Amino acid sequence: MNKKLKLILGCIYILCLGILLFVVFSYLDFRELTNYSYIKDNTRMLIDYKNENLILFIVFFIIFSSVWIFLLGFGSPIAIMSGFLFGQWAGTIISVFSFSVGSSLLYLVSKYYFSDLIIKYLSKKIEKFKYLFNKNELLYFFTFRLSGGAGIPFPLQNVLPVIFNMKLKNYIYATFFGLMPTVFIVNSLGAGIEGLIGKNDELSYRNILMDPDIYFPIIGFLLILCFSFFIKNKIFKK
Repeated sequence: MNKKLKLILGCIYILCLGILLFVVFSYLDFRELTNYSYIKDNTRMLIDYKNENLILFIVFFIIFSSVWIFLLGFGSPIAIMSGFLFGQWAGTIISVFSFSVGSSLLYLVSKYYFSDLIIKYLSKKIEKFKYLFNKNELLYFFTFRLSGGAGIPFPLQNVLPVIFNMKLKNYIYATFFGLMPTVFIVNSLGAGIEGLIGKNDELSYRNILMDPDIYFPIIGFLLILCFSFFIKNKIFKK
């Protein structure tokens, strides 16, 4: 890959990130984020706007989320926001679909334009996994996704299959179905937060900790972490 193309892609990435930060800082008053009334009122406005423009809102969210993942963004904030806006069931489908689109686009671009860099810097670190993925790439990448990436940051998870030259079809299947359990748990937390804000005029630590819509997803997330640790030590063991 020539340096000119790398520079162009880098500039596009910085431009998109700059636009995102500009929008966030323009429409949010961070000084009011500790004011519960401000959070509650804006939550109600956002939910009402979503209900009035549901299809448009879903399309925009999918595009935004796909671009976010493509630009090496982390998945958890998007999953929480999806649950917050659309609920745990619809939110899971929307966010998993978005993650699959963004991850697949990132994988394709990385495969055709950045494969030399990825192989150079990451190949040695996962040399021990090559045999497993070459043996059954769909099964092991699905397991890898299901376990939360065995502790590897989400952006890196999305480009690692470049090293194994994974088929795009298998990549999409493993990503979509492998991410679903974890995303459902995180979405449930987002939906729980929205419900908590909607039914309480004031918040306390007791309200938060004693709400089953909050502590059940947290317990589920801890179980996913335990499962990830187990998979990392049993299947992806050194």
